[in-house]
Amino acid sequence: IVIISYNEEKNIGRCIRSVKAVADEVVVLDSFSTDRTAEIVRELGGSFHQQTFTGYGAQKNAAATLASNNYILFLDADELLSEELVKSIQQEKERGFPYDGYRMNRLSNYCGHWIRHGSWYPDRKVRLVNRQKASWTADIVHESLVPEPGSRICWIPGDLLHYTYSSLEEHTEKNNRYSTLSARLLFQKGKKASKFSIVFNPLWAFIRSYLLRAGFLDGFPGFIIAIQIAHLTFLKHSKLYHIQK
Repeated sequence: IVIISYNEEKNIGRCIRSVKAVADEVVVLDSFSTDRTAEIVRELGGSFHQQTFTGYGAQKNAAATLASNNYILFLDADELLSEELVKSIQQEKERGFPYDGYRMNRLSNYCGHWIRHGSWYPDRKVRLVNRQKASWTADIVHESLVPEPGSRICWIPGDLLHYTYSSLEEHTEKNNRYSTLSARLLFQKGKKASKFSIVFNPLWAFIRSYLLRAGFLDGFPGFIIAIQIAHLTFLKHSKLYHIQK
């Protein structure tokens, strides 16, 4: 299991405990936390390392080199494995991992509510891979784990449980940070924003999440999430527009 961290004392213990049944080792690459992250990792038998943060994708690639085995399950500190997902991974491990990588659903908890619709579910992620057959993109944000061409990828049942935000304030603050990074990334890739995209894209993001993907079935939290997705989209395109100017 490979995890990157920074000031994750609230989450890291829960994450590590959830993987005990499947992990041969737990490797944590930390960005010089100032809280009890290191102490908790070591108490739970994890291998703790530190490195200056170089971007999400680059940090995860660096963390992968610290692992002893080729098959790695990449987790964020605020994630954990459901019982069903633990069983699925155990079965694949017993079979000797016949596939190069495994995709799984991610189920998010938002302010105490499990979100089962909209843009947030099933939110399938490739997270368990043979490190010789996949690597993380070097994007500064919204990094993804990309298998090599021809790799055999299998979906396995069970949810990766993701504890996202505990408050609306926390969500709004992260929107602001992520939209800045996203705008820079889009600019680096030669993307352009217009006054039209600043107006239309947030509206479309809301419609897609709340109506087309049935976010309304999650009640008021589903509405708030759709609004926040639209807000993030608005900030991203507005900031890109200002970078262009």
